[in-house]
Amino acid sequence: MSEQATPPAVELGAGQSGYPPGVCAPATPLWPGFLTGQEDAPVRVLLVDDDEFMRRVIAQELLSDLRIQLEGQAGSLRDGRRLVATHEFDVLMVDLRLGDGSGFDLIQEAREHRRSAEIIVITVLEDEAHVLHALELGATGYLLKDAWLQSFAQAVLQVVNGGAAITPRLARRLLSRLSHRPMGALPPAAQPLPRETTLTARECEVLRFVARGHVTEEIGNRLGISGQTVNAHIKNIYKKLHVHSRAQAVSYAAYSGLI
Repeated sequence: MSEQATPPAVELGAGQSGYPPGVCAPATPLWPGFLTGQEDAPVRVLLVDDDEFMRRVIAQELLSDLRIQLEGQAGSLRDGRRLVATHEFDVLMVDLRLGDGSGFDLIQEAREHRRSAEIIVITVLEDEAHVLHALELGATGYLLKDAWLQSFAQAVLQVVNGGAAITPRLARRLLSRLSHRPMGALPPAAQPLPRETTLTARECEVLRFVARGHVTEEIGNRLGISGQTVNAHIKNIYKKLHVHSRAQAVSYAAYSGLI
């Protein structure tokens, strides 16, 4: 039996990629300078999780990305409170089940200390009640610990640039619930909006792009308006819907039939 010949090794010279002739090497991902999270100005993150193994996994991923700076870690509500009170931060990543208390309490305290900070929940709890309560408190991310198709680092960069980060499996479930909801039906916690708070056509357009995960710059480019105008529309949406974050606005508008 004849043996198959092994292809000869390719020696790389200057400018060669090592790929066969006619095949281009994958393009290096570009990170535009206008986005938040640059190597010379990284996003500052606090991580609070009492699961030591999971905390180590998440920390390792964050530390490997030069656009992110892990400011501090904690394994309890008490130590998390100390971090929130003593550190400047842009994003708080927090588990809902802490050995000495609830992550919901830390989310509320973080909001009091730094209202502009983004909150990402990291948890094993995927029931709708926990998700909606986290969004009501101002979380802009909700990640399940056992999910494969997600990146903790990308979630951080997503929320600081105006998007929302949610585990794809959980997002699929929530979308499915919305799609099977009878026309006009609202969940018990949602109340119909007064007529005077109806969003304009332009505000609805902006909110739909927000719901798809687009950041301010992208929305402006697609609608042919400036980023400042986009942000003005978003502020009006917040005021009309009585919400405080993009995730809250999308959640409420979806349940209310506005988008």
